[in-house]
Amino acid sequence: MASFVFFRYSQAPELPQWAVGSSDLATLSIYMGIIFGSLHWMSNLIADFSAINRMPYLFSVIFKGLFLLLGATTLAYITQFLNMWAIENHMTTLRQMLTAHILYSPAFQALMIYLVAVRIGLAFIEQMALLVGPKVLLNIGLGKYHRPRYEQRLFLYLDMVASTSHAESLGDYRFSRLIQDCFSLLSDTIVNNEAEIYRYMGDAVLIYWPLEEGVKLDRSFNIYYEFSQQLSWQRRYFEEQYGFVPKFKAAAHCGQVVAAVVGVQKQEISFFSDVLNTLARLQDQCNPLGQRMLISGSLYSQLDTSSSDYLFKKLGPVKLKGKQHSIEVYGVSVKTSDN
Repeated sequence: MASFVFFRYSQAPELPQWAVGSSDLATLSIYMGIIFGSLHWMSNLIADFSAINRMPYLFSVIFKGLFLLLGATTLAYITQFLNMWAIENHMTTLRQMLTAHILYSPAFQALMIYLVAVRIGLAFIEQMALLVGPKVLLNIGLGKYHRPRYEQRLFLYLDMVASTSHAESLGDYRFSRLIQDCFSLLSDTIVNNEAEIYRYMGDAVLIYWPLEEGVKLDRSFNIYYEFSQQLSWQRRYFEEQYGFVPKFKAAAHCGQVVAAVVGVQKQEISFFSDVLNTLARLQDQCNPLGQRMLISGSLYSQLDTSSSDYLFKKLGPVKLKGKQHSIEVYGVSVKTSDN
């Protein structure tokens, strides 16, 4: 709203027909900004918590634009009604604060076109951010990784337990719905722990942070155990829909990677490092070691275990498949009142 008012009216020799004084330009920016900002938020809320979020992205973009247009038109009618009410009741002060014939003002029509165009543009950007991740979209747009860069990253690997047998018993369609339901529950805890999704791999997901951010506040452990708790809270739903409650195992590892944008027609930021191979092999050890979550010794050395809400059990050096050297491995569990 501020940018529209500035570019539309700042250089105009005369005030627009709806303005009583120059201060009305600032009033328009603040008042309309709050109104349309609220409409913007409401359209996102409706789209996220209704059947719209399962519809094609184009439909969601169009819905958000039309929602803003409907809200703006309703606001205009309310304003015109108040205007006529002020005239009938001889309320001069209120009359001056409202716009006469606002619906027929070319300035107002231009404003509506501008707002709807901006809203559709924002909705499109929001959908692109959902596809690739907001930080990834920003970094690709800024060209941050067009040249490979060395970075320190922390990765968390989540994988469904007994996924092969579940897929065989449910069939491809119902199994895909199960994965959708599971990862929908995962989304909030990922946002709350300031993580990014690197890649979905069927029934598994790879999550990451910059190393210094990932080790803060037990974020990698929080994601796994909060996700497990959410699955447990939805026990009744999963048992009714699929006959069981899905369980996941996890592994976390950190180290230096090379990050670079790859692809031309479809671009993404990829990480190249033995860290990812080690992480996959580490996750494979959950069942043999009888652990729900494992971390590497290199990650353990980065943690402040004295203030952690989790317990770490040293499992000794473990020889991972395809690796020449063993690595230190730790099991992770939640502290209880008995600990």
